[in-house]
Parts: sequence; structure tokens; C-alpha cells
Amino acid sequence: MTPIHLRRTKIVATIGPACANPKTMLELVKAGMDVARLNFSHADHETHEKSLKMVRDINKKHNTNIAILQDLQGPKIRIGDLKEPFKIKSGDVITLRSDLTEQTADALPIQYKSIARDVKVGEMVLMDDGNVSGRIVETNGTNRVKIKIEYGEVIKSRKGVNLPETQISEPTLTEKDFRDFEFAIKHNVEWLALSFVRSADDIKLLKELIRLKNGTSKIIAKIEKPEALANIDEIVAAADGIMVARGDLGVEIPMEEVPGWQKRIIKKANSMAKPVILATQVMESMINNPRPTRAEANDVANALVDGADAVMLSGETSVGKYPVMVVSAMDKILRSVEKEDEDIYYRNMEIIPEDADALATSVINTACQLSKETNAKAIIGMTQSGYTAFQLSRCRPKSFIFAFTNNRPILNTLNLLWGVRAFFYNGFVSTDDTIQDVHEILKERDLVQPGDVMVNTASMPLHEHGLTNMIKISRVRNKGEVRE
Repeated sequence: MTPIHLRRTKIVATIGPACANPKTMLELVKAGMDVARLNFSHADHETHEKSLKMVRDINKKHNTNIAILQDLQGPKIRIGDLKEPFKIKSGDVITLRSDLTEQTADALPIQYKSIARDVKVGEMVLMDDGNVSGRIVETNGTNRVKIKIEYGEVIKSRKGVNLPETQISEPTLTEKDFRDFEFAIKHNVEWLALSFVRSADDIKLLKELIRLKNGTSKIIAKIEKPEALANIDEIVAAADGIMVARGDLGVEIPMEEVPGWQKRIIKKANSMAKPVILATQVMESMINNPRPTRAEANDVANALVDGADAVMLSGETSVGKYPVMVVSAMDKILRSVEKEDEDIYYRNMEIIPEDADALATSVINTACQLSKETNAKAIIGMTQSGYTAFQLSRCRPKSFIFAFTNNRPILNTLNLLWGVRAFFYNGFVSTDDTIQDVHEILKERDLVQPGDVMVNTASMPLHEHGLTNMIKISRVRNKGEVRE
């Protein structure tokens, strides 16, 4: 049985060639991976299915709840395949053509059919995360555009292209996304990330598709477009979770605005009990180096202080030289901040009066306050839908959150939430017996000890699985000890 990491902030690790084997995958879990990300911008369904099976096999064999996050590519614009890196300099005029699959003597391929119709002369074009910049100087309106290079040295195969001043006509869900969506339905993927979200309607469409297919995936909205920032309140409200995708966002908007938006988005997600992931270039130097830079360590720490539920690794684990070491390093940084910084706890405790579930939320907030006043080791949430776990996590209690449910599909889902560890339990009888049962389960896992104070929350009567309406404070007893 793999030990449970009593770390509150979660680690999302992207699976790729560097770690997609059973031995390394298990080492990632032992090092602290909580969520495995499958990036559908790369690899095929067969490859992703093998990775998913490895994670699910580890969960079954080692009694873990590692969640799967499937990341849809979305309308990502990329340079096509080049014979070799194409050298450029300031002042060069290059031609991009959407009807090419390979480089020719006078043009480079671009994988976006509508580019010549969408762009206007004078608009900015950025490539390779902004390492190459230029302006549109000509478009034929069908398949060819010309760009005058402002700066940059080389254009490489399949590097991303950003058009920050252009209204993109392609829908958020592409033909490829629809095919990849079927993978999520087939494999009951816990979290499905939607790229380049522009409005809440994008989220609502995907939710409806999931409903029509009787799927269970929850949706994470990736914030990486200026349009998303303009509609951020509606997007956060519609989504189940949020990802601050700083890679494309940092190219689409001025770089100096990214830190402020990062903080605002995280705060909004926290207030609505929506888990939020901070992503991109978090510990990128560890793709090639065995230690992070001091700046990267601070970036991870600041993500926690800002209120992120999880921090995500991309190339660091998927193609890097040290996938296990980078997860271990992140784990150490997060643990250190959680131990030393008291200001990260007991937040977002405001009640929204017009909320339909305000009564249950008030009970949950009270439970968190009681855990602070009694120095409780843990808060136990009995939950059917996962609602209690989401709301307890929102309040950021210093006590650990142990969620018990008889709803197996949500066990892995809850593993993304800050502070939450979930357990299967199907013995709901009476309140006192159930509390004693779950205490024994936690003692067996060496997560609590006799004498520890516990704040227990549930819905009464237990068998009806309603909203939380009960709080009981108790101590963990020795086996056979008479109830007080």
C-alpha cells in the first residue's frame, strides 16, 4: 500500500515518453503525483490509453486515488513539419500557407486553414512562445499570408503560433477535440480540460455533450485568451475547475499583466469553490537539470500562497531527464510552505446569502472554524456528490480533510482538491457507529492517533444523502474503549 501524502496542495504531472512506463509511473506516485495529465496535443489514443491503464492499475494495486486529467488540444495553431529549422532575421518577409503539409522552397506550412481569412494587415504574429515576432503584411484571403519578421532567429517544426490581435473564427471545440472527447467518455476520465475557452457557452456546450453521453467527467476551463479574461466571472461560474495556463496567456496578453491576472483568477475560483491549477514553466529548468532555480522554487511557493489547489508540471515530467526528482522537489517546496506560512489557512469563509445551498455552506464554514478553535487533526466529510469536500476545501482549514463516500466514481475526482483525501465507505448506519468506523479506517492507515480531535460533518439522516446539516466533535478512541 502506497503511503498517503498528507500534503494539501496537489501536484499534477504530465505523462509522456520520460515517465510512461510502470516503474517510473509508480515512482511518480510515491514521490507525490496526485493527478496524471494526458496531453492530447501530443501522442495518439493508443499511447494515452496505455498511460491511463498504468495509472488505474496503480490505483487498484496500491489503493491510491490518482486522478486522470485529459487536456484537449483546442484550436491550437502550429507551424507544420519543416525539413529543418528555418533561419530568419529582422526584416525578412516569410510566407505561411495553410494548404501545405510540408515546407517548400518559398513557403512554410501552417496548421490553421482559416488564417488567411481571419488575419488583417498590420496584426501581430507570435511564434514559439513569443521567441519570434512579426506583423502581417499581406493576405490573399484564402490560403496564404506574408509576415515581416520583427525579431527572432529560427522557426522550428510544430511550434505554436499566437495571433493576439486577431479574432479567431475556428470554434473552441475542434474536429480533433470531438474525437478525443470520445476517449474521455469511454474511459470515464475524471477531469477534462478545455483549451482556449472564450466564453461560458464553450463550457456549457461541453457539459451538454457529456450529459448526452452519460459521462462523468468534470470540466476544467483553461484561461489563455484575452476573451476569457473579459468573461472570467461567467466562465468560473460555469466550469467545475480552472487552469491558469500561463504559456499561451503570457503571449496573448502583455507579460507584465500575467501575475496580476493569475492572482485575480485564483481568488475568483477560490471564492466559488472551484479547484484551480497553476500551469506552465513552473520548474522548467528541471527538464535538463536535477535542481530547480531559486526563482522556480519561489514560483511554486507563491502559487500556494495565492491559493492554487494544484501546481502542474508539463515538459518537466513528460520529456525531462528527471521526472521523479522534479515531483519530489515540488513536494518538498509545498510541504515547507504549508508548515511555515499560517496565512494560507482559513480563507474564503464568507457566506453568499442568495446561494441556494447557503445553509449547508454555513454548516461547513462552522465546521472549519471549530477545527481551528479545537486544533482538530482532521475534518471528516461524509459525502455522496462531493459537494461537502469542495466546500471544505474552499475554506482552506489547517486540519486535514478526509472525505468518505460510497460513490466510487468521485474518489479519484476529489484528489485534485486542496487538502482532500478520499476513502470509500458504504456502511452508513447510525451517526455514532459511522463515526467510529471511519476513525478506525483512518487509524489503520496511520492517519490519526487515539486522542486526536476530529470534527465530523454529515447529512442527517445519513441514508438520505442530503446536504450537510450536522457537526459533531469527537476524539479518536482506542479500540474497545467505551464511548463517553
